[in-house]
Amino acid sequence: MNSYFLQSVSGDINLSENDINMLSPLVLAYIGDAVYEVYIRTLLVSQPNTPVHKLHRQSVEYVKAKAQSDIIHGIMEQLRPDEQDVVRRGRNAKSGTIPKNADVTEYKYATGFESLVGYLYLKKDHPRLMQVLKMAVEKIDEKR
Repeated sequence: MNSYFLQSVSGDINLSENDINMLSPLVLAYIGDAVYEVYIRTLLVSQPNTPVHKLHRQSVEYVKAKAQSDIIHGIMEQLRPDEQDVVRRGRNAKSGTIPKNADVTEYKYATGFESLVGYLYLKKDHPRLMQVLKMAVEKIDEKR
């Protein structure tokens, strides 16, 4: 996936930076979850002749809460202050959802990561979003 795809998909978004900053971190996480999932699936599909069940198992390793928690711990120092603030807001948001397959702390950090992805996507900061997504994949690949 490249930034052209992100630009074309987000082309109709007309939110000011102030509008984006006023969104609930859970709204940012909602869109960030979808963007990250599409990025990972696109990345995995580029492996030729991989059966769907294997693609699914591989994608889970990247998108599960523990993986996202590990990502945010691994890249936090490389984030700009505004990005760190978005992660903190996402992490501290009260979701009202009980995590099924993760502990609460991992789930909160995963929400922070998804909030960051959503924030960068809605801001249309595609080059930075791609940097963060690539760092995320590298962190997971290091742990494999």
